[in-house]
Amino acid sequence: MCFGVTAGAYILTLFAMKYRERVLGLILVSPICKAPSWTEWLYNKVLMNLLYFYGMCGVLKECLLQRYFSKELRCGMHGAESDIIQACRRLLDERQSLNVMRFLHAINERHDLTEGFKKLQCKTLIFVGDCSPFHAESLYMSTKMDRKGCALVEVQACGSLVTEEHPYAMVVPIELFLMGFGFYRQKHFASSSSNGSNPASPSNRSCIAPELLSPESLGIKLKPIKTRVDIVI
Repeated sequence: MCFGVTAGAYILTLFAMKYRERVLGLILVSPICKAPSWTEWLYNKVLMNLLYFYGMCGVLKECLLQRYFSKELRCGMHGAESDIIQACRRLLDERQSLNVMRFLHAINERHDLTEGFKKLQCKTLIFVGDCSPFHAESLYMSTKMDRKGCALVEVQACGSLVTEEHPYAMVVPIELFLMGFGFYRQKHFASSSSNGSNPASPSNRSCIAPELLSPESLGIKLKPIKTRVDIVI
């Protein structure tokens, strides 16, 4: 099982194409799958020039934050920055400019993966924020993959890093996705032992209330997750 975000999702998708027998499932967050457009290529070139001449300056930080976080999170309440943004700024200060330049160069040199989507044999779950600059690319990826094995979850008012902005919106879709592989969340051991039952028994497999799957409760636009669960009688 592989879990990747943006460029990491691209790498893991490429890995799943080359080593199909090693990957059972992909969980991708705001994945990129096509070669960069000329606007993205030029934008990354500008960022690399900023890094070369000025290092990790304030303008560059803002550009990177816009790429990964929504405007709501960046601005915060009453103009105050959230803890996530402040932590991200500190992490950017610790990064070496040369390594960030190499990362941006690698993104600019990526190839289109579309032709290999049909070769994927694993099931795929895609998360993407509707404010992400990679939103259109994630939608494109979901339409080009096998519909029987791919599900798309669009998270409202969220940037590229769904894992940081709205992690709770990912819980139920991931749980349902893992159920397709026979994984089930066990009930708490104390409650199971008090009933004198085995916590690992099939009767103790947790059930998900239908109302938890509504877009209103999740804060997401959830499309059906097409996975099959093998039930042993």
